[in-house]
Amino acid sequence: MTTHLRVSAIILWFAFALSALSICRGAVLDIATQDFFNGILSSAADSCAGKTFYTYSDFINAANSFSSFGTTGTSDDNKREIAAFFANVAHETGNLCYVEEINKSDYCDSTNTQYPCASGKQYYGRGPLQLSWNYNYGAAGDYLGVDLLNNPDAVAQDDLTSWKTALWFWNVNSNCHTAITSGQGFGATIQAINGAIECNGGNTDQVNDRISRYTNYCSQFGVDPGSNLSC
Repeated sequence: MTTHLRVSAIILWFAFALSALSICRGAVLDIATQDFFNGILSSAADSCAGKTFYTYSDFINAANSFSSFGTTGTSDDNKREIAAFFANVAHETGNLCYVEEINKSDYCDSTNTQYPCASGKQYYGRGPLQLSWNYNYGAAGDYLGVDLLNNPDAVAQDDLTSWKTALWFWNVNSNCHTAITSGQGFGATIQAINGAIECNGGNTDQVNDRISRYTNYCSQFGVDPGSNLSC
C-alpha cells in the first residue's frame, strides 16, 4: 500500500512538472507565433544567409532551455519581453538576414585570462544577438556545454546553438530579461546590448530603430510598450 502511494505521488509530481513545462512553452508559442516569426524573416532578401539559417522551430527549442523567458510576471510582461527580444534581434540581424557581422574583426580581449583567445580564431558578431568577444563565447560555451571558445564558428553553423547563445545573453549574461520583467523598460535592454556605442547620444538613429521595432511588435501583440523606451 505504501509503495503504491509513493508510485502514485511520483506519477502525479511528474505529470505536474510536464504540465508546468507545457505552460511555459505555450506562453512563448502563443505570443511569438510562426506567423510573427515569418513576418520578420519575410523582410529579409532571398539572398540573405539568415533566410535559410534561422528557423522558428530552433528558436522555440532554444527558448525551452530558458524556462523564465517569456513566462515571468504578467501576460503583458511576457508580451513585452518577447517583443523586446525580437526587436533587438531584428535590429542586430537586419530582419534575420545576417548570421555573421559584416565588418569582421578579431574581438579578442587579450587581458581576459579566463577565456583566452584561441589561435587563429575571431570572435566577431554571430547569431541573433551577434555574440561578440572571446569572453562571451567562452562563458556561453561553458553554460551551453559547447566549446565555443575554440570553435566560435559553431554559432554561425548550428541554428539551435545560435539561438541558445542569444537567449543565454538575454537571460543569463545581462539584465535584459529582468529589465523588462521588473519594469525598467526597453531602454535598459539597449544599454545592455550596445549601450557603450549607442546610448547617451552615441547613435540616436540606431536607438530609434530598436525602439520603432519594439513598439511595432508590442502593437502586434496588443500590449502597451511601457515607459523608459530609450537610453
